Amino acid sequence: VLNMSKLERLSTTKCFGGSVQRFSHDSAVLSCSMKFHVFVPPQAESRKVPVLYWLSGLTCTDENFIQKAGAQKVASELGLLIVCPDTSARGVQIEGQDDSWDFGSGAGFYLTATEEKWVKHYNMFDYVTKELRTIVNENFSVLADRQSISGHSMGGHGALICALKNPGLYRSASAFAPIANPVNAPWGKKAFTGYLGSDQEKWKQWDATELVQNYEGPDLHFLIDQGLADKFYPDQLQPENFKNAVAKAKQQVSVNVRLHEGYDHSYFFVTTFIDDHLRHHASFLN
Repeated sequence: VLNMSKLERLSTTKCFGGSVQRFSHDSAVLSCSMKFHVFVPPQAESRKVPVLYWLSGLTCTDENFIQKAGAQKVASELGLLIVCPDTSARGVQIEGQDDSWDFGSGAGFYLTATEEKWVKHYNMFDYVTKELRTIVNENFSVLADRQSISGHSMGGHGALICALKNPGLYRSASAFAPIANPVNAPWGKKAFTGYLGSDQEKWKQWDATELVQNYEGPDLHFLIDQGLADKFYPDQLQPENFKNAVAKAKQQVSVNVRLHEGYDHSYFFVTTFIDDHLRHHASFLN
């Protein structure tokens, strides 16, 4: 059984009546030491609260969202506990993992690697959906059956696939500028070739646009925001492909894709619309 003694608290800082806390722990799934941040809302002192997982993008760590998104004020009002994991295994030695910014370190793509070189450490899908979730459920005052997931860019891709591959696990999902159809995007092709090999049929198991067409499970409602001044929008992100695929879905899946004139790929974009996402999730969690 995992408990607080297995978690090392690195810091705690009061914020909007709750607290921002950072922890490290030894991950069995990733075979390394990992860090994560949580925002614990004030309501957690007196009752169990719902959880929102946030998955960050390429080159990010567990720190980006908690420092830049400005989510704490509304999360405090809504009573949402937010969990921010890192984006890949850390402190491991794999040849080539630090050669480029869009593959390897900081670029785990929230999948389960099958290529031998990456199998031991590159299992962010199981880390997010199983190991970290278990740690959070056992160590914090949370409602284990009221959880949602969101993310940005590579993490938006992660949020979409985590929800689609685990029907009923998350009440809702959302994304900012997600890599929505990675089998057709340069980032996705590079990552999938490296982690999964050359069989493109295997890639489809990790592509939200492919997965949503065959989704079977409880109603799932997605909110996606995309900036139109995002330089990655046309080639890498392709939210329209996901929207078109949702229309073909067998089950009750809905998506609201909002396009925003003038906004780019940065956290200035994320912080502009983060409150809408928090309220979207709260409407399904509370």
